[in-house]
Amino acid sequence: MSTAVDEILSAGVRECDSCLESTWAMVNGLRMHARVGTHLAPPTAKPVVLVHGVGVSSRYLIPTAERLAPHFRVFAPDLPGFGRSERPPRLLDVPGLADALAAWMTRAGPGRAALLGNSMGCQVIIDLAARYPELVERAVLLGPTVDPQARGLLRQIGRGALDLLREPLSYWPLLAADYLIAGPIWTIRTLQKGVEDPLTAKLPRVRAPVLVLRGTRDPIAPRRWVVELARRLPHGRWAEVPGSAHIPNYTAPDALLRIVRPFLDQ
Repeated sequence: MSTAVDEILSAGVRECDSCLESTWAMVNGLRMHARVGTHLAPPTAKPVVLVHGVGVSSRYLIPTAERLAPHFRVFAPDLPGFGRSERPPRLLDVPGLADALAAWMTRAGPGRAALLGNSMGCQVIIDLAARYPELVERAVLLGPTVDPQARGLLRQIGRGALDLLREPLSYWPLLAADYLIAGPIWTIRTLQKGVEDPLTAKLPRVRAPVLVLRGTRDPIAPRRWVVELARRLPHGRWAEVPGSAHIPNYTAPDALLRIVRPFLDQ
């Protein structure tokens, strides 16, 4: 990867070298990158895998990863085609991304773990939990997509634009840089795959405990949808992060930690 791209990826969020380090692994013929923080927590600490949304990378998960790192063994991979991970020869839909995550967890990550995802990363986790239950100990879904009442590419883009106006300006260059790396066409086509994904049909097959969260100002994941999603899960519950919009993992990591840590500790 070029120096210019590395500089873009390094901008916008301070990455604490003492908390997280970059690792690479060959998984299914693709070079995958992950941010890993394992040395601050005890060796017996529970592993937690963080899963990013569409277009972005694990970079915007760094604030939450740093706060989890003293208590859990933290892993935040870049899914294929995003961030520093290699792009696959063909576009991956939600099951394809879940397959890649399962392979990475098995071959280069912690194996069975708790998972925390944001936005479309929640869809990847649901698919993973439904088809690879042995890998998912429990899950946190933060700002899950796609609300059935906004099932359409243009409606999702519109909600995303509205959310961007509610996020801090410091997030804008980070988002733009990650979208530039992934490419706008690749990002939009992946988002379309997320819109087409039959998420609700998979929910009865998820046997792990699941905590569904949203920021109280999140236009992408309204309360009605979060409550419905938690109700449809066999072992679901829901809560809200006060004052934040779609990405509390970036904007409110301390408030998020206060909610998710007791759940992850169980």
